[in-house]
Amino acid sequence: MAKMETFLRGLLLILGAASVVISLGHIALGPEVIPGSVPGNATMDNQDRFFAALFLCYGGAVLWCLKDWRSKLREIRVLAAILFVGGLARLVSIAIVGLPHPFYVTMMIVEFVLPVSIVWASAKIMRSERSD
Repeated sequence: MAKMETFLRGLLLILGAASVVISLGHIALGPEVIPGSVPGNATMDNQDRFFAALFLCYGGAVLWCLKDWRSKLREIRVLAAILFVGGLARLVSIAIVGLPHPFYVTMMIVEFVLPVSIVWASAKIMRSERSD
């Protein structure tokens, strides 16, 4: 089970750290960090930085769960579900506007695979702990 715990903690570390780094880039540089984007106006810049701050908090919450991850498996699953919903929002965008830059198609795939992997790993750990 140690391998599953290491796998889960690795996924959480990657997700949390990537969320923090990405969000800080958006807060510091604005929409210019978006691959394939065009220059926006002040409203789009403002909106991008606002949502980046929320994403920073998301990454912080994921990293917070790492400290005592065993007691935070429920919170970890909720955070995974939130990421999955973000992937669904990308599908809505694709349906309405069309395909984005390939980077964001890849991100959407990650936003579906990573949460499922997190929930799967946490479920295995929870079942293992109940059977001990």
